[in-house]
Amino acid sequence: MVMRKWCAAVVQFIEREDGPTAVEYAVMLALIIVVCLGAITTLGNNANSTFNNTALNIAVKSSAS
Repeated sequence: MVMRKWCAAVVQFIEREDGPTAVEYAVMLALIIVVCLGAITTLGNNANSTFNNTALNIAVKSSAS
């Protein structure tokens, strides 16, 4: 009898499909924000380097002329 109740409790636990709570949504949102900020920062730094390199090359070529 005890084993049957235990098995029923395990099956009920596995079948239960409670949706994510507000805390889980907040954690997911925080992780998404951190990843986005990291990607935007990296992209901005790469773009800044590219523009600085281009400006330097233009300045060198125009002064050589």
